[in-house]
Amino acid sequence: MSHSSHPAVASPRTTSPALRLAGIEQARRTALLEHATLPAGWIAPWIERSWQRCIDLGLQHHEAATFSQVSTPQMRRTLEASQQLVQTAKPVLEHLARAIVNTRYFAILTNACGVVVDASGAIDHSDPRAHLITRVGTDLSERSIGTTAIGTALTELQPVWLHRGEHFFETTSVYSCAGAPLFGPDGACVGMLDLTGIDAQERPELKHLVVQSASKIENALVTAQAHALLLRLNWPGNILGTDADGILCLDADGWVTGANPVARQMVPGLAIAGVAAVHISEMFGIPYEQLFGAAKRPGSALELPLWSGLRLQAQVIARADETHPLQSSPASAPPLALREVEAAMIRQAVVDARGSVGQAARALGISRATVYRKLGQKST
Repeated sequence: MSHSSHPAVASPRTTSPALRLAGIEQARRTALLEHATLPAGWIAPWIERSWQRCIDLGLQHHEAATFSQVSTPQMRRTLEASQQLVQTAKPVLEHLARAIVNTRYFAILTNACGVVVDASGAIDHSDPRAHLITRVGTDLSERSIGTTAIGTALTELQPVWLHRGEHFFETTSVYSCAGAPLFGPDGACVGMLDLTGIDAQERPELKHLVVQSASKIENALVTAQAHALLLRLNWPGNILGTDADGILCLDADGWVTGANPVARQMVPGLAIAGVAAVHISEMFGIPYEQLFGAAKRPGSALELPLWSGLRLQAQVIARADETHPLQSSPASAPPLALREVEAAMIRQAVVDARGSVGQAARALGISRATVYRKLGQKST
């Protein structure tokens, strides 16, 4: 049957709760009962993709969802592997619990397979609908319980919001939930953070809260890596020292030991998860030793030239100074002058070329005369 025979349906973005639920129900009938194509805008594309994956898995939307726990040996391995994630996330979960205490929502933390490793908040364990999904070891993956914020966020690797009937199984239509994937220091997905309510008012703004909270966990996972130097990165004009910063951690030789998702978006060479170790010199046109020198001037800003020609501002913090509050204000020491950064970049190119000015000039795409001029030397 063509979708054109169906009556008009309310947009999912409507502010009327009744129309919102009516629109979801219409979408369910069309997609899950009649197996017809949904018109654009009826539900989010990623929800439709998840419904289709559930159908392909042989799941039946009218059957009861089973909230099964993994085996005892698997649970033990899961908890051992997730120990750092759980410890790192615990302070964030505590803050979340306070933020949502009066909303009838609670927080769930899973590993990358969708298995619960922790939960926090006002959880009514006398209600099986809450108790079953917050038990450590419960499998909440898409393969197990169909379309939810947990399974879908882990599959789509993006933040999501689902309300009531947007879940695949009819028995899970009591839930409303926001979810965001969590990425580790190497860029790979390590789990997800979920906020769930039962028979609760729809609060899509929780998607923003869960994304912010996920960023805090990701940043803490990066800084927990062994490192000698921490770089906070942002574009010129933005304030450094917030959760919006890109974060890079380096060892004593300038090798990257971890980066948060923001840094991976900013810096070419870090975008692919799980790649071999990357040296800071492959990303920035500045000797890594200069970064360690900048760390001796706490609070000062440094401009870093990317090899692409773009520039980032950075705050460089030695490992021993990370417990001190960051100072980023107009009173801070001024950033290094552009000519100093350019000169450092050219000097490093000459060193890499074993003293050959001509070879360094070719590598940088500039003339020999420019190399001499920038270095304050006379051409011979």
